Amino acid sequence: MGKIARFFFGTPTKEAVEQSPEAESNLDPQAMSINELVDMLGVGLTAAGEQVTETTALKVTTVYRCIELIGSSIKVLPFNVHERKGDAHQPIDHDYNWLFNCRANIDMTSSDAWQFLITSKFTHGDGFAELIRASYRSSKVIGWLPLHPDRVDPFRDKLTGIKYYRVTRENGEQEVLDQADVIQLTSLGYDGLRSPSPITYAASEAIGTAIAGQKWSGKFFEEGATFDYALSTDAKMTRIQLKDVKDTVIARDKNSRMPLVLSGGLKPAQLTINPRDAEILASRLFTIEEICRIFGVFPFMVGHTNKSTSWQSGLESMGSTFVRYTLLSHLTQIEQEFNYKLWPARSKRFLDHNTSQLERGDMKSRFDAYRSALGRAGEPGWMSVNEVRKRENMAPDADGDKLFVPDASDNTLEKNTDTGSADKGEQANAQK
Repeated sequence: MGKIARFFFGTPTKEAVEQSPEAESNLDPQAMSINELVDMLGVGLTAAGEQVTETTALKVTTVYRCIELIGSSIKVLPFNVHERKGDAHQPIDHDYNWLFNCRANIDMTSSDAWQFLITSKFTHGDGFAELIRASYRSSKVIGWLPLHPDRVDPFRDKLTGIKYYRVTRENGEQEVLDQADVIQLTSLGYDGLRSPSPITYAASEAIGTAIAGQKWSGKFFEEGATFDYALSTDAKMTRIQLKDVKDTVIARDKNSRMPLVLSGGLKPAQLTINPRDAEILASRLFTIEEICRIFGVFPFMVGHTNKSTSWQSGLESMGSTFVRYTLLSHLTQIEQEFNYKLWPARSKRFLDHNTSQLERGDMKSRFDAYRSALGRAGEPGWMSVNEVRKRENMAPDADGDKLFVPDASDNTLEKNTDTGSADKGEQANAQK
């Protein structure tokens, strides 16, 4: 439990813990949750007749790639401690740099922990992580452990209104954690305790349609990639002819590629509409765009380049837009949550992401702009070196606060050089 939170609010009362809706002293750790019970009973089917859960949704390649892409993009970003010194933000050496960039705890790397936390947010609506303190009374964090959302039950003390988290450990034991010791990344629709899952709320119909399309395609190829048909004839068929036709049809129903032998003037006639009329392919392509739209991911990032530009400049611009309008909201939430739980109020230290690794495609144009802003021969600068370094989250330079001013001697030198050249030309003409 966090030292600061305990100082102001104290520990949760025994009555509040026992009377909370989630509390049951005889709770079986192997018992199903309400969400698992709903999944088993098949309640909440989509219009396509498919049930969308975090397990079935991840079987859709677009959903899997979108969640993996956002999680992978976040986990590769440096998340380091900085310190405010006047107007500058200077990176410093701190133990937390190791926790959030190398090793989260004894069992998980920081990369795995970030992926777990972000995946939980998208599949269950909330991502939870426990901040491991050095001791009960210490505010220093020595590790952090992502928690499975199904094992976390947020609740509020009825007397104080303070939020706590009941965590069920792997051995079945339960523990109540203070909100200062738990990181919670919420989603749209957060009600103060939990958030709805994006895949089962906003994207349920699109994912359900994608699942139905995958099943239809698989069933279609399992049955030999043939459509329903009827056999018609104007002639009267004998019993032997009917038996031969029946045997041939039964053999083809067993996924055999035997030719359909027809006799007695039989002609096949297709009963169902073809894939083009049913727009099965167009529907599957639309679900890709719909799912990408919900997650804020460009379709080309999941391998769908049908309507995307193939020019390198266009792709680089899309990558920068992805950072600005998709990742930035998640990064801001992470920074605000961790900084609030790790540092005291008005602390000069803070954690901040460095997104330059994801914007390397635009680095050349950014540095060209810096070069122009710093000034060059014949052009005064309108930004100092330290202003540029601050934008790049770098420590200031001792002599970096001066603006560049072109030296008048450069122009004089050029003028003298030109004059000297003219004099040499006149002497050469006089000798002739």
